[in-house]
Amino acid sequence: MNHLPGAPGTTPTETPPALTALRTRLNSLLDAPARAWLDKALDEAAARSGTHGPISVWELRIAEAGRRCGPEHAEAARVLLLHAARADAPTLARVYRQGTADERRAVLVALPHLVPGPEALPVVEDALRTNDTRLVAAAVGPYAARHLDVHNWRHAVLKCLFTGVPVDAVADLSRRARADAELARMLSDYADERRAADRPVPHDLHRVLALTEHPATPTGTDAPGGPTVPHGTDGKES
Repeated sequence: MNHLPGAPGTTPTETPPALTALRTRLNSLLDAPARAWLDKALDEAAARSGTHGPISVWELRIAEAGRRCGPEHAEAARVLLLHAARADAPTLARVYRQGTADERRAVLVALPHLVPGPEALPVVEDALRTNDTRLVAAAVGPYAARHLDVHNWRHAVLKCLFTGVPVDAVADLSRRARADAELARMLSDYADERRAADRPVPHDLHRVLALTEHPATPTGTDAPGGPTVPHGTDGKES
């Protein structure tokens, strides 16, 4: 495979540089059989060729990625496959719904480049209802920063504190938390509850609370953060 398609409606030359870098890094880490499998799987995804029962052949490759590329590289391979297939919101929802936790996380990581609007929010909201910290961490990425409404975003920040997900995982945190009096109230109430129960208050809570005290920035001077893809291939947040 010589290129990676961009988001729907773009040309191959518009492939986000982060995805190209991800492919280059993954190629440097895989052995020859794994690289050959990935090349073929990406071509199948780009062509959307064939079906196997109710799902496409390329969707089966999502499930195979762990075995073919190794668990430590599977997430990067799955993200690349989703982009090669130009998966739209309904396709991503299907892959998420049918997938394992690792496959669901790859869908969440792939969202920012694939879905420009809020159509994929149900996937994010489902992940935020789980207690799987890896899913929660992926769900509060750039897509949520752009599209999650203020009420649900505040609760997503609290979910991170409840479950121990570092708030560094929350994309665009400083901008969205800035001068948010309601978020400050929620954080203070949570801290009071922890103290009343003689339990420690997470250090990250104080970090976010400090952000809420910053004055608001005039509209248009602080744009949301851009999308990300895994910087490594080990499935961990960077």
